[in-house]
Amino acid sequence: MRYLRQFERVFLVSVLLSMVALFSLNVVAREIGGNFASQMAWVDEAVRLMNIFLVFGALGLALEKGRHVGIDTLRELLPKTARNTLRKIIDVVGCIFCAYMTYLAYLLVVFVLNTGQRSPTLDIPVGWLYTAPVVGFGLLSLRYFLSLISIINRYSPDEEDDASSFEGAKS
Repeated sequence: MRYLRQFERVFLVSVLLSMVALFSLNVVAREIGGNFASQMAWVDEAVRLMNIFLVFGALGLALEKGRHVGIDTLRELLPKTARNTLRKIIDVVGCIFCAYMTYLAYLLVVFVLNTGQRSPTLDIPVGWLYTAPVVGFGLLSLRYFLSLISIINRYSPDEEDDASSFEGAKS
């Protein structure tokens, strides 16, 4: 899991920095104007696609760190046994739902790739855009499963765990 987390973090930071660099370059190109600006038309579409991969790529990490939006007031008022049972039910439902969404997204990728659609400015198959939900929901399903079998504790992540996993990622 440590390697997966490290890969996800490197991927997300790389995508974000690439988006910033491309968008900054596009702004400079528009200021210069002329033929150079029209040659940079692909940047807007590329940044939009990268943003989709950024959002879906962060789903698993956000869940693992307990950063997903949730209404936990009632859940935390329950007795410990009922609270733990409810948490396991949430993890099972989340895992099954995300696995199903992964399957549906995969079917969508196959369908769109078979249509032959291509993006207008990047000239890549549009079906590759739909791989972002496949990966994102797959990672989300994995995190729900790991929470279900108590390999990760997504309900009360410690700040120390964040620091130690960051230190482990650097070494």
